[in-house]
Amino acid sequence: MRYALSSWQRDPRMRWVALVLLAAVLLPLATTRLHAGDEIEFFAYLRSLWFDRDVSFDNEYRYFYDRGIATGARPRDSGIGLVGDGFHEMFLVEETVTGLRHNFGTIGSAILWSPFYAVADVVARLLRAFGAPVAVDGYSGPYLAAVAYGSAVYGFLAICLSIFSTRRLLGEGHLAGLAVWIGTPLLFYAYVAPGFSHACSAFAVALFVTVWLIVREHWSLRGLTALGACAGLMAMVREQDMFFVVGPAIDFVWSLGEALRRRRSGHARILLARLAAGSAVAFVCYLPQVVVYITLYGRIGPSPVVAGKMVWHAPYAASVLLSPEYGVFIWTPLAVVALAGLGWFAATGAWRLDSARALRIGVCLFAMFAAQVYISGSVEGWAVPGSFGQRRFVGTTIILVIGVAAALAGARQRAARNAVAAVVVLCTWWSLGLLIQFGSGMMDRRHLDPVRDIYRSFVVVPRVVPAVMYRYLFDRSSFYHAPDRYEEPPAP
Repeated sequence: MRYALSSWQRDPRMRWVALVLLAAVLLPLATTRLHAGDEIEFFAYLRSLWFDRDVSFDNEYRYFYDRGIATGARPRDSGIGLVGDGFHEMFLVEETVTGLRHNFGTIGSAILWSPFYAVADVVARLLRAFGAPVAVDGYSGPYLAAVAYGSAVYGFLAICLSIFSTRRLLGEGHLAGLAVWIGTPLLFYAYVAPGFSHACSAFAVALFVTVWLIVREHWSLRGLTALGACAGLMAMVREQDMFFVVGPAIDFVWSLGEALRRRRSGHARILLARLAAGSAVAFVCYLPQVVVYITLYGRIGPSPVVAGKMVWHAPYAASVLLSPEYGVFIWTPLAVVALAGLGWFAATGAWRLDSARALRIGVCLFAMFAAQVYISGSVEGWAVPGSFGQRRFVGTTIILVIGVAAALAGARQRAARNAVAAVVVLCTWWSLGLLIQFGSGMMDRRHLDPVRDIYRSFVVVPRVVPAVMYRYLFDRSSFYHAPDRYEEPPAP
């Protein structure tokens, strides 16, 4: 044990090996099922394009509805009438202006999942050819497992990219990456609810930020076109993720201003030409989503239903951060540590960067996080009740890793570093405790009750962890409301 810890401290390669081994252990824990309406919408793109070669989702929605898989699919008697059939009304009755079914998701996750889905299709056909009772229909076990494992892999790759970028800035990032991986909602959306787009979002944003941190040194033509391609992918995964572009935009304008101040107008024109090329590449890469928008809604832009939920002066921004029931800071206190670390980074610099460069990068990272606060605070459904945490912030994973690593690096005295490390551990356990409470039904999933949930996380959860883990490993269906949902629908 002592040798292993010593190797971890001395050799970065051992840290990578340890993270890969942990990812391999966690991969089988991914939940290979879909449940919520959002998951079904993202999956519908993949299945419909692969098997039907279209974006007509009626058959996909009916498949899940008939099996009672969609949240709220089965109406129930509330005492004053039947309620809970919103999925049927929205996705199987209403039509878009082009006569198709609504889909409020985007196509990017389907694109990222497609390599895993292709492997699943081959596996399903081989199993079928050898007599196994596996349906080659896009819905059977191998196909759903492909999406689940795909999200788990992309969540892990998001952490790897985050650590890579953090090491470029600070020299170390593995411990911060590990803390953010298991101490934020990323863990939940990579393994417990992988059908959502959030793990893919964390990957796409991490890729975008990583490329930016490399490209910003010279703003070369090749670099800006690569950054544009990453921006197009990122915006296709989640529409709100396009707001991460604000960071590199500030950085680019900063570089342009420096060129003009130094009377290098020729260089400024070259930078603008390269920016135009990068923007063109971004648009080309975003074209699949443009085609989907036009096909579904006859215009470039999301559904009018989604647009109608936006209040663009962000009246809920403070609540998104500070609400004791739904806020980012209470669900994910590592975000507080990360923002404090970014503040230190921007103010004092880092051993690998001079203070001016650190200030500039720190300001851009803050701007990216602030942009997510703005857009999340502009949505009428900002609280996302029933979700695990402020899931719209999973895309900020790389910013959190850099910030937590900066907080650890900023504590130069041993006592201070131990104190920061202890805070990081407590924040990580708090998130894990909430995940266990949420998954096992200990807490009210609609919102936090801070006092009770803190007590459960630090007093009750440690006692029940073995039992909960046993259930998750060997009796996972006991966590589901209806374990047989993927069987044939009940007779009318």
